[in-house]
Amino acid sequence: MEYLIMIGQLMLSLSLLIVLHEMGHFFPARWFNTRVEKFYLFFDPYFELIKFKRGDTEYGIGWLPLGGYVKISGMIDESMDKEQMKQPPQPWEFRSKPAWQRLIIMMGGVTVNFILGFLIYAMVLFVWGEEYLPNTNAEFGIHTDSLGLEMGLQNGDKLLSVNDKPMTKFSDRFLLTEIVFNEADKMTLERNGSKMTLPIDEKWVSELTSYKNKNERLFVTRLPFAIQEVPEKGESPGREAGIKVDDKIVSVNGQPTPFYDQFQAIAKENKGQKVMITVERANEKIEIPVTLTDRGTIGLYRHNYTHFYETERQDYTLVQSFPAGIKKGWNFLSSQFKAYGQMFKGKIKVTESLGGFGSIGTLFGKQWIWERFWELTAALSLILAFMNLLPIPALDGGHVMFLLYEVVSGRKPSDRFMEIATVIGFVIVIALVLVANGLDLLRLLGFFK
Repeated sequence: MEYLIMIGQLMLSLSLLIVLHEMGHFFPARWFNTRVEKFYLFFDPYFELIKFKRGDTEYGIGWLPLGGYVKISGMIDESMDKEQMKQPPQPWEFRSKPAWQRLIIMMGGVTVNFILGFLIYAMVLFVWGEEYLPNTNAEFGIHTDSLGLEMGLQNGDKLLSVNDKPMTKFSDRFLLTEIVFNEADKMTLERNGSKMTLPIDEKWVSELTSYKNKNERLFVTRLPFAIQEVPEKGESPGREAGIKVDDKIVSVNGQPTPFYDQFQAIAKENKGQKVMITVERANEKIEIPVTLTDRGTIGLYRHNYTHFYETERQDYTLVQSFPAGIKKGWNFLSSQFKAYGQMFKGKIKVTESLGGFGSIGTLFGKQWIWERFWELTAALSLILAFMNLLPIPALDGGHVMFLLYEVVSGRKPSDRFMEIATVIGFVIVIALVLVANGLDLLRLLGFFK
C-alpha cells in the first residue's frame, strides 16, 4: 500500500505537469489559427487507452507514461509525419506561420512550467507558511550521525557558520548545500564553550551526493530522552517496567545520560541485558530495572525537538507569497545549475546522482503529505522547464534553437535537415531516459551500494 501511495503521487504530479506543459503549446497554436491534430497525456505507440475527438483535435491518454505530446499540423516532430510535409503548405499549418508565432508556440510549454513552478512555491508558502528552529534556540547543539562524525563534528557542537555564512535556521541541509553547491572548505562551531574552525575536505562533495548517502543525515538536534508515548501493544520493556509518559531518563547503571545519544550508546553496549534506569518524574528521581531488547531499546517513543525548543513561524499574505515563492524557486534552480557544474568538473558522479522515475518516486515518500507533494511538484515543474530548454532536437529547446537561427539568418532549415536532426535528438532523449532508469534498476539489483 505504501508503494502505491508513492506511485500515485508520482503519477498525479507528472500528469499535471505534462498536461499543463502541452497546454502551453496547444493554446498559442490555437490563438494563431494553427491546427492541433492530437493532444495526448502519455505516449500511444500502436494503441491508446482513451481517445475522443472535438473539432480538429483528437484527445487521449496513451499507455506509455514517459511524457505527452501535441501533434501540430505542418511541424516536423517526433511523429515524423513525412507524408504531410510532402504536401503544399496550408494556411493552418505550423510551417506557414511567421517565425515569431512559431517561436511563441514552441516556448509556450517551458513558459507554463516556469510560471507554474514559481506559482506553486508561492501557494505553498501562502497556505502552510514556514516553520523553523532558529539556530540560536538549539541550546543543546547537535546530535551527529556517522557521516558528521567522520567530518569532525561531535555531539553537543553548535554549528555557527559555513565559509563565514551564518546558519540562522537549524538544519543539516544548510551544511550539505554549502559543501555540495558552494564548495565550502571550512565551518565554524562552538565546542565546550570555545569557538573553533574545522576544515572541510573536498571529497565531501562526492560523498554527500553519493546514492548510498542520499537519505543520511549529518546531524539532528541534540535532545534529552523524555517519553512522549508508551505504546499499548508490541514489545516494550519500558512499559512493562513502569516508565510513564513525560518521564525523563537521566542515567543508566549510574552513568549520567542527560541526552538521548548518551542513553543510546550505553543501551547498545548492554543489548538484551537488565540495566538500572533512573528517571526524573515530578522532580523526583526513581530507579527502575529494565531488560533491554536485543536491539538495545526500551520500546518507548520520545519527544521531538518541538517539546524542548521554541520554533518560529513565517506566515505570508497572498501578496508576500509571490516574491517569496519566486525567490525559493530561483534558489532551487540555482542549486541545480551548480550541481550540473559540479558534474562537469567531476566532483559529483553522474552514476551516483542521476536517477529516473524510481528515484523521483522515493522523494514523495510513503505517506501522502500535501505540502511535500506540492513542493516536489513545483521543483519538478522547474526541472521539466529547464530540461526542455536544452538545445537538443526533439525537445522544445532544439526547435527554439532552429527558429532563432531562422530569425537571425533569414534562412529556414530544410525539411530534410529537420527530419534528421529530430531523429538524432529523439535518440539522445530516449538514451538519457534509459540510462537514468537503468541506473535505478542497477541500484535496485545491488550493483551500486
